Amino acid sequence: MPQQQWSKKRERQYEHIKEGLEDRGRSEDVAEEIAARTVNKERARHGEAKQSSRTSTDDISSGRRGGLRSHQGSGGRTRDQLYEEARRKGIKGRSKMNKAQLEKAVGR
Repeated sequence: MPQQQWSKKRERQYEHIKEGLEDRGRSEDVAEEIAARTVNKERARHGEAKQSSRTSTDDISSGRRGGLRSHQGSGGRTRDQLYEEARRKGIKGRSKMNKAQLEKAVGR
């Protein structure tokens, strides 16, 4: 699935991530999707993409996030991401909520 606009470095990164996920038991399709999303996010963070979402550029990097959550299972979205969703939905009292409360408030 490597894209034509990806540099050789990004193609290597994609293959490395994909192989690592497959080694950990993910299916090939899931591994390809996660690897492509990760590479595209890194491209956006480094200014290599023509378009990028605010989440891609403002969120913590994929490598850092993986390191923070590697021993905790899937931690889901960060408190800051939940807070931003609560803000977009207009939920009152969000600034005083912790992560669990924000998850409940946004309905996930």
